[in-house]
Amino acid sequence: MQDAERIYKLWDDALGKRDLEASLSLYADDASIESPLVQHLMNTPDGVVQGKDNLRAFIARVFQTNPAQRKRFRKGFFTDGRVLTWEYPRQTPEGDQMELVEVMEIENGLIKRHRVYWGWYALNVLRTGHPR
Repeated sequence: MQDAERIYKLWDDALGKRDLEASLSLYADDASIESPLVQHLMNTPDGVVQGKDNLRAFIARVFQTNPAQRKRFRKGFFTDGRVLTWEYPRQTPEGDQMELVEVMEIENGLIKRHRVYWGWYALNVLRTGHPR
């Protein structure tokens, strides 16, 4: 199995189980995550978490605070072998979910940089706790 496909499957599995150790095992020691959620959960001026120790604290917080609208419906991924990306679309067969785009840069079989882009529905949930 290619690194991108392996990470795509294992990352979602860890997210679904809220398995901190399994998710951290997919990241390089000096990996980073960029997301509006960083500012929101960690009370920081920028949206970047750098390094595995800091990732541990952030991801643990994410797993503790996932709202009901944060579902995991997706249809597949795109990769060139180095960059992995997929979408969680707002509209799903079971109704709306927080729409996000995940982008991961992979080096030596691990996530080096992880960026999460949020849509309007997801930002409303983050801001108000409700989708609208």
